[in-house]
Amino acid sequence: MRILEELEPKRVMYYFEKIASIPHGSRNTKAISDYCVSVAKENGLKYVQDEHNNVVIYCPASKGYENSKPIILQGHLDMVCEKDADRNIDFLKDPLKLTVKDGYITAEGTTLGGDDGIAVAFCLALTEDKSIPHPPLEILFTSDEEIGMLGAETMDATLLSADTLLNIDSEKEGIFTVGCAGGMVAIPHFPFKTDKKCKNAVKITVSGLTGGHSGNEIQKQRANANNLLGRVLYKLSKTNEFELISLNGGFKDNAITVASEALITGKADDFSQAVADLENILKNEYSTTDPDLLLTCEDVNGDYSIINKEDGKKIITALLSFPNGVQKMSPYIEGLVRTSLNLGILETKEDEVIFSLLLRSNVNSEKEALYEEIEAITASLGGYTEKDGEYPAWEMKKDSPLANILADVYKEQTGCEPEINAIHAGVECGIFQNKTDNHLDCVSIGPNINDIHTPREALDIESTQRTWKLLLETLKRLK
Repeated sequence: MRILEELEPKRVMYYFEKIASIPHGSRNTKAISDYCVSVAKENGLKYVQDEHNNVVIYCPASKGYENSKPIILQGHLDMVCEKDADRNIDFLKDPLKLTVKDGYITAEGTTLGGDDGIAVAFCLALTEDKSIPHPPLEILFTSDEEIGMLGAETMDATLLSADTLLNIDSEKEGIFTVGCAGGMVAIPHFPFKTDKKCKNAVKITVSGLTGGHSGNEIQKQRANANNLLGRVLYKLSKTNEFELISLNGGFKDNAITVASEALITGKADDFSQAVADLENILKNEYSTTDPDLLLTCEDVNGDYSIINKEDGKKIITALLSFPNGVQKMSPYIEGLVRTSLNLGILETKEDEVIFSLLLRSNVNSEKEALYEEIEAITASLGGYTEKDGEYPAWEMKKDSPLANILADVYKEQTGCEPEINAIHAGVECGIFQNKTDNHLDCVSIGPNINDIHTPREALDIESTQRTWKLLLETLKRLK
């Protein structure tokens, strides 16, 4: 028996469970892309699959809707792969282990992939049910959204004819998104030389943090492990002599980093009291947002190359100096972050330390100014900066016909007034709107999904049922 077999809507849950059994992290989307193609073939539907694993499935209009304008339904194929420290899983090979408890679907010790597997499940369920009334559908699945919307960026927009796009990549029911931030990844490189080697080192670790989505949850002011590590190392350098060996932390630039570590020269006993004092300070500062914060030091053995002392100082200074978190709030929309950045990844290579910061802004000029600040700090410390994964902001339209229909249906079905708003996270609508010279009418919806991009990710079952009903009735009215 399948874990989700008794849940409604049955075919949506069938496909969601099937998706969870297919590894589909970013840059590993070929299998899930091929699966979507196989569903299209089974249902006799025309499709296009490109070299980047993007898929378009064309569903003819149901009876009576032959003359209706087509609509694009869109979601992304990849998921963020995060796990608890004690969870043994290979995200390239192993399926997720789903559980159902207290009205939510979760995965044991890992992210769930509700972002954006639920969109794929909704759309695949639509492809097989000929009884559902709807206009012509252009179902679009994109790849590698979570690492810079790479699939959307490479997508050939001429494969799409519709001028209306319904994106299913929001995580709050009743909030219809009609605008979003643009973004880019700034990648500072700090080359270094190694002067000598050692057999013993001290590992300084920041761990136990809450984490979260670096767009939707950046305003919650949660601790970033990479950012704290810079603060800790700089503070220790004022009272202890040591040299830097390595820095490593985080796996995704769009996830607030939950753990980070540094290797330095010395013995743990030399740092233990200072580390304990710093832990108490940080625990006090982040007692609400990150109650399980841990700062530890321990002796480790190995064969280590020591970074040149001056290079190491510059790297630690950069780690301390880079801005992080909310930079500016919107003066127009209460509570909306306008500009932010997240230091998501630290990685030490053979001859350089690489930082990865995801910059977001609803104002493109502010995003560029923030990049230049990173670039200037990096250059002043002997490094250089690259850009990657840049995408435009999705500018709000004052009046959206699709948003108006969705709002009417939502009010009728729930008795509640929806919120129509912009968000600080990136949504692929901005890229597609840009590809069509701002002609697309775009709205993003979705069911409640808690704690996305963390192992606590949970999909609300009843919210999923309501969102499915909202989708079906909206399609019915697009005649």
